[in-house]
Amino acid sequence: MKILVADPIAEEGIKFLAEHAQVDVKLKLKPDELKAIINDYSALVVRSETKVSAQIIESGKNLRVIGRAGIGVDNIDVAAATRKGIVVVNAPTGNTVSAAEHTIALILALARNIPRANAQLKSGLWQRSKLMGTEIRNKTLGIIGLGNVGSEVAKRAQGFEMRVIAYDPFISAHYAKTKKIDLVPLEELFQEADFITLHTPLTQATENLIGAEEIEKMKPTTYVINCARGGLIDEEALFKAIEEGKLAGAAFDVFSTEPATDSILFQSDKIIVTPHLGASTVEAQANVAKDVADQVLTVLRGEFSKCAVNMPYISPELLPLLEGATLIGSFASQLMEGPISDIHIKYSGGIINYDLSPVKVSFISGLLRQMTDEKINLVNANFFAAQRGLKLTEEKELTCANYPNLLTLTVNTDAGTTTISGTVRDSETHIVQINDFWVDIIPAEGYLLLCDHLDAPGRVGAIGTVLGKAGINISAMHSSRQKPGGKQLTILVLDEPPTAEQRREILALPDVYAAKLVKI
Repeated sequence: MKILVADPIAEEGIKFLAEHAQVDVKLKLKPDELKAIINDYSALVVRSETKVSAQIIESGKNLRVIGRAGIGVDNIDVAAATRKGIVVVNAPTGNTVSAAEHTIALILALARNIPRANAQLKSGLWQRSKLMGTEIRNKTLGIIGLGNVGSEVAKRAQGFEMRVIAYDPFISAHYAKTKKIDLVPLEELFQEADFITLHTPLTQATENLIGAEEIEKMKPTTYVINCARGGLIDEEALFKAIEEGKLAGAAFDVFSTEPATDSILFQSDKIIVTPHLGASTVEAQANVAKDVADQVLTVLRGEFSKCAVNMPYISPELLPLLEGATLIGSFASQLMEGPISDIHIKYSGGIINYDLSPVKVSFISGLLRQMTDEKINLVNANFFAAQRGLKLTEEKELTCANYPNLLTLTVNTDAGTTTISGTVRDSETHIVQINDFWVDIIPAEGYLLLCDHLDAPGRVGAIGTVLGKAGINISAMHSSRQKPGGKQLTILVLDEPPTAEQRREILALPDVYAAKLVKI
């Protein structure tokens, strides 16, 4: 059993691998050189420098696992590895403490003006009166994203006697309570927090999560810290707010463009910047190396890895069901409100004769993918849900009266229940149930505006008028009602999304109960 290490990793990881297998360390290999020798190895370990392309994977006839010493796998063709049945593993938690400590360091540096004090004193200025700081004790820390790093930040902040509030719709209230954290709506967090720190992945849902509109809700004494991902904050809007006195300051370890050698953020001495140092500690690099080594050896022993970012080859019959389950999960995640308490999945029809574990994974992936950049697979789905305090149950039923198969996802939160059902026909997913309404929609790429309202003349027209005034085209419409004169669901397929203000205008219309947007 031979393992190739193609990028520099900490010596601790290499030693651990060498205790169980033959290890060759060959750095700075050109693609053709790696392609020529990869067939000799059962495992390949890389960081971010080596690009593991489909051609290299195709040449690795004996390759069983690819290990990434770190979290990101952008340099690995995961789809190609999956097709070849090769497991890709990473080390997502090895730098958790280092990232959390760096966040706390930046909070303290902001509160006590440490970078400015250092620069002024070294330039010969002794100006204590201009460097008045603030204690962080009894201040409110707002954490957006209570994953691994966010939870560690909370623990350390509580050690400083800070009050910790958090926003994370994919964390249960029970989990937060055990951490002595108050879960609050995002708007409330913006209004209450003295320090706001982000710990979420960069997705379509989180891009520019903090912009000019969100900053307007914050106190002028608030500090904002981003050690997560560049692009979560509108950097120009934040810079402008600080210059205008609408925010006290900010600290950035990540940037919308990296390497960042020229940024508007550099122009303010109220903004602290560091060059993506969150994981740059001796301990983090050692942890990442040991973690990936452990996961590589786990796969080579024929065991399941909890850090696998892909899943083995899936039979063609199941592929449409996986796509359908992912779509249903994504649909539900955009309609639900409040923290998840439990999830129930029901499979109906002849599909129950298959191993539906990959379908369950797809449900969870669709539901949670907007709040995590970790890949969820057959091995870690239950672990991933349990880590967030989510309770998941499954049910199978052979009878399925009106459809060849039916996939139903029910998500319970403290704000209510969201139920979405879909069926797969001719490899196409049809959404057939949205809460209490039966429909038949084949979602295409774009935006759906779902409006709950009274079934009465003029209601749909009034909604259309608001959209028409905004220049938003309606390409299709679907409607379902419980009974004449009762509640009705109108689904409008739009070419572009309405703004939050336009949706508020729709909600202000008579007898309109909800107006929610879903991006397909």
